[in-house]
Amino acid sequence: MNEQTSSPDVSQDDRLWAALGYPIAIIAVIVLLMDDKKNRPFIRYHAIQALILNLAMYVLMTVLAISVVGTVCAPFLWFVTLWPAYDAFRGNWTELPVITTFIKNQGWA
Repeated sequence: MNEQTSSPDVSQDDRLWAALGYPIAIIAVIVLLMDDKKNRPFIRYHAIQALILNLAMYVLMTVLAISVVGTVCAPFLWFVTLWPAYDAFRGNWTELPVITTFIKNQGWA
């Protein structure tokens, strides 16, 4: 995971909203529906990235749940969201290897 440096215009509120979107995906959806929040570049970047990460994890959990071993291990994939959440709370523009490239190519971030 690469990270860009924190911008001085990123507030504590921005960092909190961005961090909460990773482990609680519905927060990312709510952020994108709020006009004042989705217009903040830091929050929008992390909300979109959190949604794609959570979507990929839910697909992976579903595939893993088909196997016996995956049924036990699949819920632990949720812990993957804690590192980007912590990094977003620190104020960094965290780049997740495939996801960040995807959202930048789509023009979403």
